Amino acid sequence: MNIDYSQFLNMIPEVTLTAILVLVFFIDLFTAQKPAPIAVAEAETGEQSLKRPKGSILNEHVSPRPWFNLLVCALMLVHILINIFPTAEASTFGGMYITNASVGVIKTILAFGTLIVFIQAREWLSRPDTAFKEGEFYLLAISTLLGMNMMVSANHFLLFFLGLEMASVPMACLVAFDKYRHYSAEAGAKFILTATFSSGVMIFGISPLTIMGMVFFFSGLGFKISLVPFHFWTADTYQGAPTTVSGFLSVVSKGAAAFALCTILMKVFAPMVPYWRYMLMIVIVLSITVANLFAIHQKDLKRFMAFSSISQAGYIMLAVIGDSAMGITALSYYVLIYVVANLAVFAIISSVEEHNGGVVSMDAYNGFYKTNPRLSFIMTLALFSLGGIPPFAGMFSKFFVFMAAANGAEVTTTIGALTYATVFIALVNTVISLYYYLLIVKAMFVKHCDNPLPTFKSAVSTKLALAICTLGVIGFGICSGVYTWISSAAGL
Repeated sequence: MNIDYSQFLNMIPEVTLTAILVLVFFIDLFTAQKPAPIAVAEAETGEQSLKRPKGSILNEHVSPRPWFNLLVCALMLVHILINIFPTAEASTFGGMYITNASVGVIKTILAFGTLIVFIQAREWLSRPDTAFKEGEFYLLAISTLLGMNMMVSANHFLLFFLGLEMASVPMACLVAFDKYRHYSAEAGAKFILTATFSSGVMIFGISPLTIMGMVFFFSGLGFKISLVPFHFWTADTYQGAPTTVSGFLSVVSKGAAAFALCTILMKVFAPMVPYWRYMLMIVIVLSITVANLFAIHQKDLKRFMAFSSISQAGYIMLAVIGDSAMGITALSYYVLIYVVANLAVFAIISSVEEHNGGVVSMDAYNGFYKTNPRLSFIMTLALFSLGGIPPFAGMFSKFFVFMAAANGAEVTTTIGALTYATVFIALVNTVISLYYYLLIVKAMFVKHCDNPLPTFKSAVSTKLALAICTLGVIGFGICSGVYTWISSAAGL
């Protein structure tokens, strides 16, 4: 039997990621050092190492391989540059795998988000209790990204499920990465159990492919996107996972699952459009409303961002209920803006946590502006973008998903009237989201604190990640070329 290896030329993103994966594996294998005794002792004591006064760095040391993070980031940048240009539509392996310009765009956005995560992870991975696991983190994250690429290119449910599991299993390992700290092991257990259950439900839905099958499939993938009522795992997982992993999970994983769900609903379940549109409208309204109401009462910033991500998932899915080409463009653009804004917030939370004994409570940020004005300013820009305040990029992303949802809807029809009602409820919830995002801004700039967080210097890698995110929050909204690149890929 002759195998046509030229088919792999249509899988350049996956081929380059696999090459990076193998290269990083062997580099880590031959350069890894045994963990120092102090690192093992700190890992075994768990929470005790976090009981340090404000102003102390969580673990003061220098990474034994300072070049490793730089090398991995350089490889990811090469991967992005190779795959950033739109690709022609192609199908391989009997039509199981497809690629086109739109798929290429979402893969580039996911890789871009992963690169930012790698940059900001350097400070966290330099701790003595994580430095010896640095290579494992990169391998797991790249494996997750590879699985996500398979998901978005899948044109057959078998390949889609394989891609989904390729992304879910290493992601569970990432969630439990700091197994001796906080509640990381518990978060990993909850994630893998709920992921297994949701995969089973989805597999059951794939088998009949009827209306009931579509409901079960949507339920299974709704877990991956954290849509209500499949969101119960999100807050506990985000709180227990390492902050960098929570950021990765909130943007890269969510973006891939949302794009895959959008594609499958429009292609496979096209004959059932009236049914899944009604279902999707209900889920969108519940996701945005419930998440906003719960976010208001959160005191832990990581749990706060978890409910924020649930609300953002609802906005992302707004793009699916409208015109298909415009919806894919709006979804891809929204994910791009969400990547830079959300990762900026998580980068600051992670930096504060690393330098102040694991502090993640919102009250700890009272008076933060007085001691750390630059971080406070960047945090404000990112939160304003997430809330959709002009002129930041988040306002444009919300505008495009609203426009995509309402496009072609006629008020005279029942489904058209419900579409406009859904968009209106989402607009009202935007005001609610502004309120709870401003709670953090109020804490940093307005609330008085006799003992605010001390002044500290973030690592150079963290500063670089924040610079990229800040430029994205400001530039992606006013630079029309970004939206043009995405819309041209979708064929608009």
